[in-house]
Amino acid sequence: MSIEISATHTLAAKALDYRAMRQDMISSNIANADTPYYRPRDVSFEGALATEKAKILGQKNKTLEMAATNTLHLKPQEETKSTIATTFFRDGHMARNDGNSVDLDVETTEMSKNSVMFNALVNAMKKDSGIYKSVIDASSKVS
Repeated sequence: MSIEISATHTLAAKALDYRAMRQDMISSNIANADTPYYRPRDVSFEGALATEKAKILGQKNKTLEMAATNTLHLKPQEETKSTIATTFFRDGHMARNDGNSVDLDVETTEMSKNSVMFNALVNAMKKDSGIYKSVIDASSKVS
């Protein structure tokens, strides 16, 4: 059960979930570095997180309304954005003779970047929670 401290806390928790998912994906790539014909996978969650942010913070979609000069014109279709992170193959590296295209340098670099972002989110959440804790502590001292 999750306690909602603030809207940004909820968003940061969702970002932590996505970062953990990405860490698992990168670990899987490293584990399969010697698997023939393995293609490295990655997860893209920035779009899903932006959609989640708009939903949590109640932001309206800023779209330009399309003008219809004739009643026979087709109505614009509602764009549906998924709040699920999408997985894709991270290609662009030369495959070895066995068809495997995992580059350990790229994977370890991506893992390091992801770890830094994960730790930054954890620290931000601690600081956010600390602010509320100090307010509660200060209000309990006032009688």
